[in-house]
Amino acid sequence: MNILGIETSCDETSAAVVTDGRWIHSNVVASSLAQHRKFGGIIPEIASRRQLEYINSVVEQALDESHSSLKNIDAIAVTRSPGLAGSLLVGISFARALACATRKPLVEVDHIHAHLYANFLKKLDATNNAEDPPSLPAVGLVVSGGHSSLFVVRHWPRCLLLGQTRDDAAGEAFDKVAKILDLGYPGGPAIDRLAQQGENSEIRFPCAELPDSFDFSFSGIKTAVLYYVNAHRKEKEFSTEKIAYAFQKSVTQVLIDKCFTVCRKKNIKTLLVGGGVAANSALRKGLTARAQEEMVDVHFPPLQLCLDNAAMIAGLGHHLLHHRAPVRKKRASNLPRAVKRHF
Repeated sequence: MNILGIETSCDETSAAVVTDGRWIHSNVVASSLAQHRKFGGIIPEIASRRQLEYINSVVEQALDESHSSLKNIDAIAVTRSPGLAGSLLVGISFARALACATRKPLVEVDHIHAHLYANFLKKLDATNNAEDPPSLPAVGLVVSGGHSSLFVVRHWPRCLLLGQTRDDAAGEAFDKVAKILDLGYPGGPAIDRLAQQGENSEIRFPCAELPDSFDFSFSGIKTAVLYYVNAHRKEKEFSTEKIAYAFQKSVTQVLIDKCFTVCRKKNIKTLLVGGGVAANSALRKGLTARAQEEMVDVHFPPLQLCLDNAAMIAGLGHHLLHHRAPVRKKRASNLPRAVKRHF
C-alpha cells in the first residue's frame, strides 16, 4: 500500500510517500524557520501563510521524488492534531480536497503518536534490506518544543498516555533558556553545542521530579536559570557554557529517570524516543548508557525524522487504515474532467 502523507502542524510543510508503513520513497520538508527566527519563536500567522504557498509544490515534489503519481497512491494521511490551528487547517483542507477529487481513502493521524512511529521507518533502497523493526510492547517518550509525553505502545495504532508535561515542554524550556542566555532561536541545538564545552559540578539547577507521577514539569528550572543569570551575569567567572551544561543535565536526567521507571514498573524491554529533542546528544547518550544497564532496547529515529515530517504521518496512517472499515474505491473514470486533466 502506497500512502501519501501530509504534515503541517507547526512551521514545516511536508509531504512523503511511504509503502506498507515501512519504506520511505520520498520525504520533502519545506520550513519557514528563517522567517520566525528574528521573532524568537513561531508566529502562527506566518507559518500558515507560508504553508498555503508551499503545500502544492511540496506534494508534487514528493510524488516526483518517489517516481509515482496520484494514480499509484492508495490512500492519503494527514496530521489531525495537535498543532497550530491555522497550520492544521491548511493541511487538512488540502488533504480532504485531494482525497475527494481523486476518490482516495483519507485518514487523519495524531502527530504525537506519529513521532514514536518514526522509529519503524526506513529509507527505500535497492535491496529493501534492513534490521527488524522494534519489538512491541514498548515505552514511548516524545519530547519536542510543544510536548513531553510518556506512552505505552502495545500495538499500532493504539498508544496509551501515561504522563505529560504539566507546564512547559522540554523543548520549550530549551528555547526559553536559550533566550535568557541570548543564544537565538531555536535554542535546543545552541544549548547542546555549548553544553559540550561547559562540563562542571559547580552549578546545579533544580528540576521538578514529581516522584508519584509520570508527569513532567520544566517551568521551575527555567525560572532557576533566569534568577541565576540575573544574579551572576556581571561576575568574571560567569560562563554561558557551564549554565547550558547544568540546565541540560538536569532536564535530560529527569527524562531518563522517568523512562526507565516506566520500563521497570510495566516490565517492558523496548523504549522508543521521538520528537525534536530526541536529536539532543546528551539525551541520546544518557538513554543509551542507561538502557545497557537496564537491559532495555532503546531506539531513536534518524535525525531528519526527529523533526516534524510527513513520512511518520504516512507510516502510522497505514496502520490506522487497516484498523477501520474498508473503503470502496471508485473508478478514476468517474472523476470530474478537470480533475482527470490535472492528474
